[in-house]
Amino acid sequence: MKTDCQWRELSLKEYFSNETISWQLIYYYFNKWCKDGSFRRIWISLLGHNKRELDLSGVQMDGSHTRSRTGGESVGYQGRKSSGTTNCISLCDNQGQMLSMGKPIGGEHHDLYNIEETLDDILGVLHDADIDCKGLFLNADSGFDSKKFRNILVQKEIIGNIKENPRNGDTKHERYFDNILYKRRFKIEKQMFSNLNTKNYIIK
Repeated sequence: MKTDCQWRELSLKEYFSNETISWQLIYYYFNKWCKDGSFRRIWISLLGHNKRELDLSGVQMDGSHTRSRTGGESVGYQGRKSSGTTNCISLCDNQGQMLSMGKPIGGEHHDLYNIEETLDDILGVLHDADIDCKGLFLNADSGFDSKKFRNILVQKEIIGNIKENPRNGDTKHERYFDNILYKRRFKIEKQMFSNLNTKNYIIK
C-alpha cells in the first residue's frame, strides 16, 4: 500500500507457502473489509487502546492530494496538477501520528469544501475511540481560514490556531494566533504524510 504496488505484483512466493493464495483472493478480502467497515473498526479499537500514548497537546489538520491516473470515485482535476487527484483532510497528533481523516473528495475541491461534514467524519472516529475532542488545540494553514470553519470549531469547543489568509481581505481584526506553535506543524508534516497513504485505506 505504501509503495502503490500493483495487486498482481504482490510478493506471494516470498511470504506464503500456500499455493492457493492468489493476489485476487487478497484483493477480494481487502476490498470486502474496506466496504464493510472492518478496517475502520480495527483502527478505532487501536486508537482506543493506545490513546494514552498519543500526544494531544496539539493536533494538526491538513489536506493531501493523491494522484489517481486511472480515475475512480472522488477524483477531479485541478489546474496546478498534471493528473486527476483525490483530496483527503486528515488529522494527526503533535508527533505526526495519524488519528483520523474525512471522506475523500475530488481534487478540484478546496480544503473547505463540505468542511462541516468532513470535520464530523474526522471527530466521529475519535469519539468512537473514546477520545475527548473538547479543548483540543488545532493547527491549520491559511487554506482553512474561513469564518464558518472558525465558528464550527468554537461550537465544538476546539481551539483553532489558523494562519490568516490575506486573500480574504479582512486582516485588521484581532484573532488568536500563536506563530511559534504553528511552526510545529512544519516539523511533523513530512512524518504525517509519509503515513497518509496507508492510513487512507485503513480508516475508510
